[in-house]
Amino acid sequence: MKARKISVWILVFLILFSLVGCSSAGGSSSENAKADDTLVKEEITADTENTFSDLPEDRKLIQTVNMSVETEDLDSVLAQIESRISEFQGYVESSNVQNGSRYSNRRYRNAGLTIRIPADSLESFMGKVGEISNVVSSQKKVEDVTLNYVATESRMKALQTEEARLLELLAKAATMDDLLTVEKRLTEVRTELESVTSSLRVFDNQVNYATVHLNVQEVTEYTDVTQAETVWQRIGIGFKKSLKGIGNFFVEVFVLIIVASPYLVVAAVIVFGAVMAMRLRHRKNDNKNKEEDKKE
Repeated sequence: MKARKISVWILVFLILFSLVGCSSAGGSSSENAKADDTLVKEEITADTENTFSDLPEDRKLIQTVNMSVETEDLDSVLAQIESRISEFQGYVESSNVQNGSRYSNRRYRNAGLTIRIPADSLESFMGKVGEISNVVSSQKKVEDVTLNYVATESRMKALQTEEARLLELLAKAATMDDLLTVEKRLTEVRTELESVTSSLRVFDNQVNYATVHLNVQEVTEYTDVTQAETVWQRIGIGFKKSLKGIGNFFVEVFVLIIVASPYLVVAAVIVFGAVMAMRLRHRKNDNKNKEEDKKE
């Protein structure tokens, strides 16, 4: 009898011990998952804090150029510019060609281009444009985005690390609460990772390809971009401009006469007819007066 009671108590003790062991194992699994998640966040924070500790030797520079040029033949220059763009493996981001306004019976046209050129070929491209046109003005702006680039790149790597760790935790999740918590954080990380990756691609495009805003103006006379050093040089330039102005004046007068010639012909015919009519009338009056004088 006593032996049976002792056996019952031993069985009860073993059951209680197994239940306590399972409970502690489940609790430790949950605690381990939370501890691992905390560790991942601490690692990411440490990486973010050390973002600027080791900057790359090659700076991340965004180059933007504004150029204004002149040409006597817009179509020819645009064709040559497109050829140069292909030569340097660039592309036209936007293009706008305007017929302009009519002045002195001539239509002045202009074109505005936004061109993307590989950054290491920018100076060569600008030189080629200067060879085929008259450069009136040129401004270059360089923006250093190294710090922002490194910060974005570091954040992307940190998110990728957290994503990998969360996938491991997802496989080890023991309870439904742990599973939902890890999945929620994984969704947030992937959304932010996609945004950061997109920003990094934009940075890469802006750094690798310089932007050239090119304005091409069609003119009959180039703007003199050289500065006269002496008084005689200034007088010579002014004298040449005066002679050219006089020549242009006579050309415009000649063109005006040719253009207005149909109206001048009609006016001449009307004036000739009026003169002939007046002469004929005077003759009739003279003949009438002569006949009256004879009768008297």
